[in-house]
Formats: sequence, C-alpha cells, structure tokens
Amino acid sequence: MNTDVMITCAITGDDSKVTRSPHCAVTPAEIAAAAIAAAEAGAAIVHIHVRDPDSGVFSMETRHYRAVVKAIRDSGSDVLVNLTCGMGGYIVIGEHGLEDTPAPGSDFCTQRERMRHVIDLCHEGLYRPDICTLDSGSLNFGDANRAYISTPGYLREGAAICKELGVKPEFEIFDTGNLSFVKQLIREGLVVAPPLVQLCMGIPWGMPADTGHLLAMVNTMPADAIWTAFAISRMQMPWAAQAVLCGGNVRVGLEDNLYLSKGVYASNAQLVAKARGIVEAMGARILSPAEVRERLGLG
Repeated sequence: MNTDVMITCAITGDDSKVTRSPHCAVTPAEIAAAAIAAAEAGAAIVHIHVRDPDSGVFSMETRHYRAVVKAIRDSGSDVLVNLTCGMGGYIVIGEHGLEDTPAPGSDFCTQRERMRHVIDLCHEGLYRPDICTLDSGSLNFGDANRAYISTPGYLREGAAICKELGVKPEFEIFDTGNLSFVKQLIREGLVVAPPLVQLCMGIPWGMPADTGHLLAMVNTMPADAIWTAFAISRMQMPWAAQAVLCGGNVRVGLEDNLYLSKGVYASNAQLVAKARGIVEAMGARILSPAEVRERLGLG
C-alpha cells in the first residue's frame, strides 16, 4: 500500500460527452478556476485539455493553454500543471482503404505539432508546464473506424522533446504493450528518472479495469517509476482505493467521470474531495504540490 499519495485531477478532457455536465469548464478562465478549486480540495497535479471558448470543441491552440496556465500561476496556486499532448492522434479509416482515408473526424498530425503548445510555452519562458502527457501506444477508439495512433518513432521524438525542454513526460498507458515500450525508452536513455506512468483503465478496447490487469502492470513497472492508475465512469472511486492498495497514486476528474453519485453531477473539486476522503480513511496521507515536485525531481 502507498501511504503518501499524490492526487491528479483531469479537469475536462476532449470528449464531447463531458459538456453534458453543468460543471464542464469550457473557457480558459473556467478551466483555470476549476483547476484552482481542485488544487484547494487536495489535488497536487491538474491535467489540462483546452476547448474553443465559442464552440466548446477541443482545441490545440497555444493561446488557450497560455491563458489557462497564466491564470493558475497568477492565482498563487503552486499546483503542478500537466498539459495534454494527446490531441492530433486520431485517424478515421474510410470504407474504401486509402481511397477515402483519412475520413472526416481525423486530426492526425506530427508529434511536434501535437506538442506545439508545450514547445511554445517553454520557449516563451513565462508559463511553462511542469508535466506533459505522451500517449504511449495506438488504440482503437469506439466501435467504428476511429483509431488513435502513437508509433514508436513518434514516442521517441516526444520523449526527446520533453528531455530537451526539461518538462516531465507522463506516459499514459492504455494497454499492456505500452508499458513495455516505455521501458524501452528508458533503456535508450530518453527518460529522466524517475519515470512517471499513468495507467488508464476501463477504456473500451484497452486494459480492462480489473485487479488482475492492474497487478500485471504493477508487477512489470520500472523499479523506480512513480505511477498512478485510474478507471473511468462508476469505477473512478473504487479505483482510487485500488490504486493506493497496490502502491500507486490517484487520478480523478470530469475527464474520466461526470458523477458524484448516481444521477448527481460532480465538480472537479468535489471528486478530489471524495477521493481524498477515501485515501485518508485508508490511513494514507495526501502529498502537497511541493512534496510532489520533490518526489518527481522537479525542484
């Protein structure tokens, strides 16, 4: 069991279903306010996607990320900021092979374009993130013809960019082979210790949210890895306890689950508070942002 636990809050995600919630943050100001409230409730890390303020659709625009990070920093919160680099990986396959592929709904782009906002903010120097995510493998999404593509070559480039910028990569693991490749990146010297790993469970056609799969991943985790596990929807809170029991950390938030209880929409801060209550009832302690920075080697 892990007795010193860091909580991550994933504020909004990119899925259109999140906008059903009255607590879904859309504008940069709303996203930053939700992140600050989550930090006040006990989150040491906030995981950020941004949306177009007018349409509510996910965005990759640096200006929206800049506005969110600026508002968080200007608030005086010391919460660690984790920016997604997962956008730009979707390909929708046409019904006639290459003739109509990529089909509408594709956003596929280069690894550098997926990380453009992180690169821009680091080069500007004012509102650099502490962490950014690398989706560590390819996966089918949905029951039709959409797939998320993250190849070994793209991941090597992404890890190298993180190392060059001095931003901690969080390796998001959706299936068992993803972790094997992260270990390969470590062997190749592309990852600064300690590696930060996020086990993403219960997503259709990825790793099921069951104890057997979790233990298989934990038992093959790099020895010095700091890891978190989450599960989606109604398994979010049970997985907070499950992750801690197995030696890991906790992630909650509207990206993964909209509800505090059946039929009751939650805010991000409420989800963090509920997870914190579970963790503390288990006898574990919640780490502050300063303690997490030290644990991750971020100074």
